[in-house]
Amino acid sequence: MNKIDQIQIHFDADSMCLVNITLAIIMFGVALDITIDDFKKLINHPKLFFVGVFSQFILVPLTTLILVYILKPQPSIALGMFMIAACPGGNVSNFMTKVAKGNVTLSVSLTAFATVMSLFMTPINLAVWASLYEPTAKILRTINVDPLQVMQIVVLILGFPLVLGMLLRHYKPEIARELAKYLKPISFLIFFAFIMVAFYNNLDVFVAHIHHVFYLVVLMNTILYIVGYYMAKLTGLPYNDRKTLSIETGIQNSGLGLMLVFLFFKEFGGMALIVAFWGIWDILSGLVLAYFWNLLDSRFVVIKSKNIG
Repeated sequence: MNKIDQIQIHFDADSMCLVNITLAIIMFGVALDITIDDFKKLINHPKLFFVGVFSQFILVPLTTLILVYILKPQPSIALGMFMIAACPGGNVSNFMTKVAKGNVTLSVSLTAFATVMSLFMTPINLAVWASLYEPTAKILRTINVDPLQVMQIVVLILGFPLVLGMLLRHYKPEIARELAKYLKPISFLIFFAFIMVAFYNNLDVFVAHIHHVFYLVVLMNTILYIVGYYMAKLTGLPYNDRKTLSIETGIQNSGLGLMLVFLFFKEFGGMALIVAFWGIWDILSGLVLAYFWNLLDSRFVVIKSKNIG
């Protein structure tokens, strides 16, 4: 076993339970804004549907595979990268898209569709893409990971809250809209606070080992933002949709990934390290990118109004 895999991240059963509850609450909050029409909008716009789904479920793991082959990280860290790539887009992407003045409707629709697809695509993508790199394929052969069990967990954490939130929105829309105003920001803050507390409790681990994964996370995250943006640009999507696809491609549900790591791969410290750091980094980078676009668009509006005047 590599030395990196002997890392012991302090994450007990209570912490796992809190992650599960928080993820479910965040998904429920997002679902309060989702209707069947959101799915119809994607289906009725084939280009948006294709680009969004292709970016999330093909480009993200493909880009990850290419990076793994080029950089050749330690096997457990590489498997952590595949775990990140196999997870659906992060629910906080809706908030970031709103800050970036992107297409919020598209973001919510993609979140809903990606969540539904992740019920079976997350275990499939992890198994398929990780098997294409021999060091990670070797790890998978030594661990008995039941895809159906992974699917059950994803259904429990993401599927049920999604259905419940959509049902409340359908039958009690006024209550759902009012609840969403408070639940979404509060759940996001709770999740972010949990990550910060977990980071503080494992500060010694991160300080000692962060150099193994820091550049990988930053590079992978940055490239995914760029890949998402230019995939949208190459297919002729407008600027606001490009921003949305960039954020949707670069933000992954690290909470789900970390939960799966501790359930099935807890003896691989490198895997836990990179997924945990991703959870911190992609929120920070996503907020920076969103506020950058917000500032850029605001300045453009000011300059345009001056020129018109």
